[in-house]
Amino acid sequence: MLKNLSREIKHFKEQPHDFRILTLTNLIYALVLPVIDIFVAAYVMRNSNDPTKVVIYQLTIYTGIPLTFLLNGFLLNRFSIKVLYSAGMLLSGVSMLVMMSLTTLDLVGIASAGLIMGMSFGFYWANRDYLALAITNDTNRNYYYGLETFFYTIIAVIIPIAIGWFIEIYSDKNTVNSAYRIVTGIVFVITIFASIMCFRGHFPNPKQKKFIYFKFHPYWRKLLGLATLKGLAQGYLVTAPAMLIMLLLGKEGALGTAQSVGAIVAAVLMYIIGRLAKPQHRLYIFAGGLIFFFIASLFNGIMYNATGVIIFMMFLLLAKPLLDLAYFPIQFSVIDILSKKENRNEFAYILNHEAGLYAGRFVGAGTFIFLAYYFSTEVALRYAIMIIALVQLLSVVVARVIIKEGKEMTKELKEEPVQTEA
Repeated sequence: MLKNLSREIKHFKEQPHDFRILTLTNLIYALVLPVIDIFVAAYVMRNSNDPTKVVIYQLTIYTGIPLTFLLNGFLLNRFSIKVLYSAGMLLSGVSMLVMMSLTTLDLVGIASAGLIMGMSFGFYWANRDYLALAITNDTNRNYYYGLETFFYTIIAVIIPIAIGWFIEIYSDKNTVNSAYRIVTGIVFVITIFASIMCFRGHFPNPKQKKFIYFKFHPYWRKLLGLATLKGLAQGYLVTAPAMLIMLLLGKEGALGTAQSVGAIVAAVLMYIIGRLAKPQHRLYIFAGGLIFFFIASLFNGIMYNATGVIIFMMFLLLAKPLLDLAYFPIQFSVIDILSKKENRNEFAYILNHEAGLYAGRFVGAGTFIFLAYYFSTEVALRYAIMIIALVQLLSVVVARVIIKEGKEMTKELKEEPVQTEA
């Protein structure tokens, strides 16, 4: 066991300097992601008892993300990518401070906090995606995302339990909102440490300054279709688990525990898959994630009780990392091919990709709001995810076409000259 562990540590140390710094930066920041994804939504739910406000908060986040992606492109011509990357991490703490300072959770306050969080995600993911693309290649991307997913899933065990039970225990003697404010302060400190780690890297800015294009290769439009399908689930899944658990299990401690069920097994599995899987295995990994996602939606829809929520979370803990483990390398391989073929800035594709995600997120969240408004919250929580999971199965067909065409275009690139910039 120790021999295997030392071998894996040695393998990590053999990776390039920036590979290791980016991984460690994301590892530190990952400590706050469960708080942002789960407990902020739970805070809104607890203080408003209105699931539609939770979804509206999420929609304002999703609106802020693509706008900040665009702003980030202009700022990259003036500022170091490390500055913008760090700003994204720090803004997540600022957003939580704004949320906790609201005396009443009205729509204006929720929207303001949501837009700031959207800016945080925009700066963070725009620069994180570019750096992950720049410092990895097609042979080590499975390892990179397997390693990240391993740590993220382990953290998904520890942090939700720790935060959830802290809120419950602390609120026995004090107000529950005071517990949330303490958590917010801890989040802010962690984002500072993540920013310090980021500045230890030698991360380059994109070389080409132009990043806005309106016409893309037909191959890219297929990936945008895949991004839209991925966004469908994101529009619902970021807040749905918190709402389901708060409604059917009732307390933050249960929220943390349910998030952690099965996560250790999932973490080890993701690391092994990332370490051993080859590029040709990505479609199978992707299909596996979609199948687990669909099974999770069936248990939630059919049972719709405490047991159903726990089973839903167990399958989700497998589905989400499997999907990410396959999706990001597929996305980056497409960008690798087209940035060379069209001689364009890689960030141009990262920015445009966000438009596809946003379209899917908007439809996914809109589906929930429509069902909640015209039918009931129960119908929305019970059946929206089943509809989305069923539609998402189409992603397997789209991904298969993308991978097949990618192999053909890679061969063509070796035989033809690169185009001049459009």
